[in-house]
Parts: sequence; C-alpha cells; structure tokens
Amino acid sequence: MTRSASQFPRFLRSPWLPSLGVAAGFLNSCSPVATVSEADAKNPDRFPTVMSDPFEPVNRGIWGVNKGILLCIVQPAGRAYRSVVQPPVRTSIRHFARNATYPGRLINNALQGRWQGAGDESLRFLTNSTVGVAGFFDVASKWNIAKSDADFSQTFHGWGWQPGTFLMLPVRGPSDEMHTVGGVADELAKPWNYKYPYTLAGYGTTFNALAETSETTATFVRATADPYSSIKYLWSYASKEGKPDWRALGAPDPATLETFGVAAIRTRDPEFARLGKEMAVRLPSTGKKVKFNCWLHEGTAPIAYITPGLGTHRSALVSLSLAEHLYQNGFSVVTTTGNFHPEFMEQASTASLPGYPPVDSSDLLVSLTSMDGMLAEKYPGRLGKRALVGCSMGGFQALYLAAREKKTAPGLLRFDRYLAIDTPVDLYQSVKNIDALCKAPLAWPADQRQALVNNTLHKATKLADLPPAAAIGGLPPFGAIESKFLVGLSFRLTLRDTIFSSQWRNNMGVLRTPLSQWRREPAYQEIYNITLRRYFDSFVQPYYRTRGVTAADFTREVNLRNSTTQLSAQSKARVIVNRNDFLLGPGDISWLRSTFGSANVRVFPNGGHLGNLASPPVQSAILTALEGLK
Repeated sequence: MTRSASQFPRFLRSPWLPSLGVAAGFLNSCSPVATVSEADAKNPDRFPTVMSDPFEPVNRGIWGVNKGILLCIVQPAGRAYRSVVQPPVRTSIRHFARNATYPGRLINNALQGRWQGAGDESLRFLTNSTVGVAGFFDVASKWNIAKSDADFSQTFHGWGWQPGTFLMLPVRGPSDEMHTVGGVADELAKPWNYKYPYTLAGYGTTFNALAETSETTATFVRATADPYSSIKYLWSYASKEGKPDWRALGAPDPATLETFGVAAIRTRDPEFARLGKEMAVRLPSTGKKVKFNCWLHEGTAPIAYITPGLGTHRSALVSLSLAEHLYQNGFSVVTTTGNFHPEFMEQASTASLPGYPPVDSSDLLVSLTSMDGMLAEKYPGRLGKRALVGCSMGGFQALYLAAREKKTAPGLLRFDRYLAIDTPVDLYQSVKNIDALCKAPLAWPADQRQALVNNTLHKATKLADLPPAAAIGGLPPFGAIESKFLVGLSFRLTLRDTIFSSQWRNNMGVLRTPLSQWRREPAYQEIYNITLRRYFDSFVQPYYRTRGVTAADFTREVNLRNSTTQLSAQSKARVIVNRNDFLLGPGDISWLRSTFGSANVRVFPNGGHLGNLASPPVQSAILTALEGLK
C-alpha cells in the first residue's frame, strides 16, 4: 500500500484522534491574531506551511466517491469481517503483511545508507519467517530486534524532494506528488505482485488493514462537518518525514492541557455505535427530516437526550461514550447534533445561523419533542422519565430551557431532569476567553514564532507516534502556549464550518470571498481570521437586529445570570463543572452554587473543559445527578 493508504489509517488509530481535528482548524489560519487586515492575509509568511490544493474541485469529487465506498462498502464489509475473524487472527495477518514486504524496506534502508536498519530488518525477516511461522507471529519484537521502517517516499524525501501539492487518489485516499510516486514504487517492490495466486495475499492483507480502521475512519468522516478539508490539513503535517521536537515548550497550562483528555475518550465496546439505530423525524418547524441515534432498552426505562457542544455531531466519540455509560446503567439514550453543526443548521434550524439562545433552544426543543413523539409512537410503553443531558453549549441550552420551562408552549416536551455538564454561564465571557487562547503564540519571539507554530502542528498530527517518556501526566507534551493555541483554534474550526454553511445558504455580504462548494479554500482562509466575538458582532447580531432584537436584548439572553430567579426556582436542574474550565469567568462557580444549591452542583478541581468526562468520578457524578428517574 502507498503511504497515503497506510499512514493515514495509522494516525486514525491514534487514541488522540479527536484532537487531530484540532490541527485541521488552524493549518491555514493566517496567524493567532484575532483579526487580520487584507494586506496581512496576503503575506505568505503569516501562514503555516500547508500543501497547495490547485485541484480542489477534482479532489473533492474523488473524495465524494471515496467517502461513498467507505461508508457503503468498506465499513459494512469490515463489520462482517471483524465479527468472523477474531482479533488474534487479524493481528497475525498484519504481522504477515509486514514481514512479506521486507524487500521494500531492505532496498530503501540501503538507498538511504542506513546499513544498521537494513541489517535489523534482515534479522527480523529471518526470525519471523522461521520461528514466527512465515511471519504470522512477531517473534522478532519479543526478542527486541529493532524495526527500521523505510519506503520510497522516505527515500525521495532524503534525496531532497519536498512535496507541495495535495492529491486525493481514488480509493487510496490522501496523498501528494511525492507519496504518489513513492507509493507506486512501494507496490512494485512487493513480491506478491508478480505471481498468481500470491497476489491474493496482497488483496487479503490490504482488506484486513482497512477492516481494522474502517469503523474509526467512518466515525471521523460522519462526525466532521467537512472531512475533506480536515483530511487535507492533517495530511500536510502527518505526512511529513522526520520527527517533531517532542519537548514541551514551557510550563504546561493545566486548563487547556487537561482538556486534551477528551481526545482519549472511547466507547468501552468498539461496536457500541452500531448497536443503536439511526432514525430521522420530520420537524413541523422546518418541514425537513433531522437525524438522531438511539439505544432503547426492551422494557420501560428512563430516557436521556444528549445534546452536545458547539459543533459536535451525534456520532462523535464524546457523545457515544456518554451514551454508552448511561445505556449500561439502565437508561435508554438518544444522541443529537449540536446547533452549530451544519447538519442541525441545515435541517432543524429556523434561523439562518446559530448564536441567539432563544431561537437555538426553541429549535432544539422542537427537535427533541418530535424525536420523543416518534419513539413513543413506535415503541409504546418503553419511554420512562425524560432527562436532558447537555455538554458544553448543550449544557447552556439545557439550563436555558430549564429556566423557561413554565413558559414552554403546550405540546412541547418537558423534562424530569436537566443536567448541564461543563456549561458556560456568560457566552460573551466564554467567547472572550476562547479568542484569547488563539492569540497565545504572540508571546513567542517574532523571528521564531512560525517555526514554533509549525512544530506544534507537527506534534499534533504525530501524536500516534508519541514517545511515552514525552507525555506530561499521560497527556500530550504541550507547553502553555501550544495547548492554548491548539484548543483555541479547534473552536475556530467549528466556527469556520458554521460560517461557511450559513453564508452558503444565506449570504449576508460580510465575506468578501465568493463562495463555492467545490473550491472552498479561498473562503476558508478569510473565515479563519474571524474571531468568535466578531462572529456574534458581524453576523448574528445584525441578522437578529433586522428581526427586532436589540443589542441589549441580545446581551441579556446570552448570560444565564439574567435568569437567576427562574433557575433558583428550578428544582430539577443539576450541574457538573470543572473549576479550571476556561469557558468560565470570575464568580461563575459561586453563582452556580448559590443559584442551584451546593447539593445540586458538583465541582471538580481539574479537568479543563470536558477533559475528565470519561473519568470514573465524573461518570459517577452523572449517575448521581440523574438519581430518582428510574
């Protein structure tokens, strides 16, 4: 397989996969400055080094075909294959494949003058081919015989070839001109290409590798608003030869570094997602169908509706992990998509763009009511008490709905419990804090800033190769500036997709760049310079101003403190929050406790933003907050 077919699934297997999406949001971000002038935006020195994409329309077309093959053929076939072929057998096939492709590694180690590597690989091949029974068992690793991976792309790079053009290859996926040529040479070096029936071994080992990663890859693709763009940016750094400087640049910032814990969240059962059902219900508000995922118990059980953060998809691992935890503890569960994700915006939103809590929360409630009605009709007697469990922005909306429950229109769903996890209190304060994170690299010396930013991005996409000794308390080795930059710009990625989706459907004329579904990069580069605060000031407020919403009205609605009276009287609300959550402002923890009562607010000292969501103490607190519903 070419590097584009093997390396890309390799970093998709990383436990840090969700954090790799962080990198995608800023690889074309012109600088960490909040807003950038047109002249600055044209200065190439202000951009990280990202592969050009002159063939974007063609590449996107090929990606569309590849996506269809992945979701409609590879993923279902991979599920069937994994159910029949057990993990030890799949591992042995993977060992066999590596052993059989020894000639290519020998040649490339020699071409690079790595004689020790050539010797190590030869010894590994001899050991595994004999003691390891044709390579099906990796005895060489047990005997601590070193690996020395080498391919033609690595050799070409060592000879001075610097790739610069992104390519999307049919079936094989992301690549560039160097890796494409190198991949062809790698294929020619594989011995099974030259005689039937040994060629069947090549097809078998290739499918085995695809089946191993198909579920993770499909989840990534479904949960990402624009997977093509994310893959392109990730490839620009993940395909780089050589290792980044793994040293943390300065002391860590616990709030943002601990937030990376969310990237390691996984379902305990890798097959949990497919055990549920994907359903769709037509909404009376928009006339369109909105999708949701559900896991229902056979008998009557309480049901938890999970509404996630800013632009999180219903099949994102964070939502699936929380759903699995609740399902295993007796709850039926529904996962929904966040208001800022294009899927929700295009199917369930009655506004052109999200950001105004009264409308966003109303759209969410209509969606949840329709889902609940459909399930109650389809599965009579199986829905018990209802809980709304919101994370991050979803937590804000849960409390917003709780505050206005008494004014809920007849026919709309009312919940028996409202649980907000790591909720912001004042959206403007949260936006200010996030925008400050994006500016963090300004603290680096100007003459070193670009190189340091590039190394940070390189580390973010190479986390699958993270040496254990480089980790900081089990977390990635990022200093304060690095982790702040990565976390802040991950929000910019969400904002990019939100703005593009909204302006494609209803262009307000704020963007100067023409919009195209097939060539998005020029518009993306302009959008990257838009801060979250500017989004509210230049897009959301002007939109609602034409609908009679004043600036004072808007400011009042984005701050939960203005609903203190209603929330104080809401006995069904519960809050779980981390003291060092960067979305919170001064006094927010005290306000939460005084408003809901200390017994209904659980404060953890650490975890950043959602970074400890999968930890046993937080999962126990979630069940405690939902007590009384069974």
